[in-house]
Amino acid sequence: MENFKLTNLFTIKGISAPSGLLYSQDVLFLISDSSNFLYQYDISKKLLLKFPLVKEAKENIEKAEKPDLECITKYGNQIIILGSGSTEKRNSMYTLDLGSDTLQSQNLKSLYQKLKNVGSFADDQLNIEGAIYAHQTMLLFQRGNSKNSKNGIFIVPNHQEDGIRFVPISLPTLDDIETTFTDAVLVGDKIYFLACAENTTSTYEDGEVLGTILGVMHAPTFEIIEVHLLSEHQKFEGMTLYQETESEFTFLLCEDNDTEDLETTIYKLNFKK
Repeated sequence: MENFKLTNLFTIKGISAPSGLLYSQDVLFLISDSSNFLYQYDISKKLLLKFPLVKEAKENIEKAEKPDLECITKYGNQIIILGSGSTEKRNSMYTLDLGSDTLQSQNLKSLYQKLKNVGSFADDQLNIEGAIYAHQTMLLFQRGNSKNSKNGIFIVPNHQEDGIRFVPISLPTLDDIETTFTDAVLVGDKIYFLACAENTTSTYEDGEVLGTILGVMHAPTFEIIEVHLLSEHQKFEGMTLYQETESEFTFLLCEDNDTEDLETTIYKLNFKK
């Protein structure tokens, strides 16, 4: 018997292709890989706000130009948003201070080149899909869905002179295709991650979705402890911790269904400890 339950929680109108989400104080922050807005959804008021990350921010940006924002995480009062690095257009990082609403941006081209060098990746193989910031270190989750690429975790200390490391991670297969990271969150000493199997050899082009798994990893060692099949046909791309009791965690998940429909379903995942 599975120790989790996945249900539809609510629908948000006005967002297409969500790629990451973050819950904080009854507000759900969302990003989309085809938009340069940060979305803020007040759950109790059912109110959606849009925070532009650039001047003349747009939605449903064409694939060749899209910023491909795939990672959203929080450290203290700062929200951190990262592009995937899979093309020159996708190297941006944004930090938003929730206390002052101060927004800062940075081009990560230099850092992403270091990641390619450390991991021995070609330019078209880097594809960062998840980020965790803890203990003065950023963990960046590489989605190895391009040809000859590999899943893994980049360990990036605050002081990069201490050395960036890449740890390859072997993930389970679905229909003989290895699943690849789509997001991850840290809870205590465990990393809970999503990984999807997609029948494609490109970081750029989508393929047939073969399903999504939820994995549990021991954070200090990256050893995978548990794996659960969430869906055989859905591509879950974002997760965040929503609630915690003595007996279970509740996560919120979002799904990228690769359409331009301005409607997003948020799922609730109850997971027994």
